[in-house]
Amino acid sequence: MSEESALERRLHSLVAPIVSDLGLELYDLDYAGGILKVTIDTPPGSPGGVDVDTLAQCTRLVSRELDHTDPIPGHYTLEVSSPGLERTLRTPRHFQREIGKTVSIRLRDVGNSDRRINGVLVAADDTACTVRVDGTAAAPIGDDRVVPYDQIDRAKTVFVWEAAPKPGGRGKPGSKRANRPADSSAPKRAPKKTPTVNSTDNHPNDQENMPS
Repeated sequence: MSEESALERRLHSLVAPIVSDLGLELYDLDYAGGILKVTIDTPPGSPGGVDVDTLAQCTRLVSRELDHTDPIPGHYTLEVSSPGLERTLRTPRHFQREIGKTVSIRLRDVGNSDRRINGVLVAADDTACTVRVDGTAAAPIGDDRVVPYDQIDRAKTVFVWEAAPKPGGRGKPGSKRANRPADSSAPKRAPKKTPTVNSTDNHPNDQENMPS
């Protein structure tokens, strides 16, 4: 997994208090290729997700703070979104928050024949996570595999659902990856950045056009 840069730590210190004041959590922050991606979420156990109005409000407040502090040199794009059904796991806190969920992990070692790990996340600490694997040639179903974070290339949760029973018959449980639409963005012209609002959680088809 990638480590936070000094700039990302600075941005985190600026954005986190704003998100907290809205009663939300800063789930993730990533700056790469001139794009600042801010992902916000409701606290664990909340009945609902983040709506589009809240995303728009957070975008305005973060944009104003970044205008004032000017932490990023040059032009960049600000994107504020909610995590969606399938969540990227980049930090130990992400893994700890998603214990009990089905996850898919890809390891860094390209020579490893067992590079992909799928199963239920059963434990996580500050250095590694433990996955009860679905079953591979090397590890049968039910085996727990400890995966150090520094060996992980990419990881995410996998949305699992039970199919509705067919009429006149007994349904079989199944799993399916959530079909999420491509992220939408609504640019706002600004001297140094273009904030956008992406919602992939509760309102996948909504788009907020920010005023110029």
